[in-house]
Amino acid sequence: MLWDVIFGLGMCTKDLGSFPTRVGFVCDTNISTIFISRYGAKIRAPHALVMTLLFKKGSLQDKLKAIALATYTHSRNLSLFVFTYKCLLGAQRWWQGKEGQLHSFLAACVGGWLVFGDNNHINSQINMYLLSRVLFGLSRLAAEKGYLPVTKRDPFPLFATLVWGLVLWLFEYHPHTLQPSLQSSMTYLYDDSNVWHDLSDFLVYNKKKT
Repeated sequence: MLWDVIFGLGMCTKDLGSFPTRVGFVCDTNISTIFISRYGAKIRAPHALVMTLLFKKGSLQDKLKAIALATYTHSRNLSLFVFTYKCLLGAQRWWQGKEGQLHSFLAACVGGWLVFGDNNHINSQINMYLLSRVLFGLSRLAAEKGYLPVTKRDPFPLFATLVWGLVLWLFEYHPHTLQPSLQSSMTYLYDDSNVWHDLSDFLVYNKKKT
């Protein structure tokens, strides 16, 4: 009930002049930040749970702490970025009296530098996740604008061929260049899967015995 009132206040005051508009902007920004915090927790917690239980060594308490820290960091960073982005976007719109494509780019650049510029494993995963989507989007945009030829045949098989060929080549001969979580996953798939102990290997992680 309380959130409905706050959300209604933020939405209804957007078109009522300068002060109500600022009130609505603040409400929308704060509510978005809370929603993004919940979203970050929902997508990171299951991933952290699986990856930690499979690959991380240590006691159960250490693993639970790692899961909680990863979930908190992911959720916090997404919230901070959204808050920063919306504030900077609103400030540019207020300053120039209109919204332009460059505003979004600049606001996101500053937010990315402030929030996701710290080189840790959470930020690394998020940035690389976005990189693949950005490259896909730019290639499609370039084709729409006529900068790239539109092929009659689907280029996706060629894309899959190169991606898997390159990643396995890197894993086999230059594994240190890959992200740690990807290294762990590929080690499990291609190295640890060669080891057989007993039926428990199908139930728990069959880490090589040393």
